[in-house]
Amino acid sequence: MDAPALPPAAPRPLRAPAATGDEAAMRRAARDFEAQAFATLLQPVFTTADLSRSRFGGGAAEAQWQPFLVEAYAAAAVRAGAGLGLSDTVLREMNRLRAAATPNTGDTAP
Repeated sequence: MDAPALPPAAPRPLRAPAATGDEAAMRRAARDFEAQAFATLLQPVFTTADLSRSRFGGGAAEAQWQPFLVEAYAAAAVRAGAGLGLSDTVLREMNRLRAAATPNTGDTAP
């Protein structure tokens, strides 16, 4: 009896930054977003590769673990600063949205 084919791994959900606007959590979320976007762009490169000529010889197990390898490559590239360059832009936008959503408690005239 043949084992059923498994669907491709779905992208993992991104961690939501704290509502208080913790800068480190927001930076992590921006980097996670960049790594996920980069992995999505890298995936076709690996799906078109001839796995039968790879070091491990291809096969079902290699195909099942391949999405995790692509995610790891993307995360490592983002950590090294060789990603897409999206995290700074995403972080800037997150800060802008947080500032727009925060009520201004400063100068309130009656």
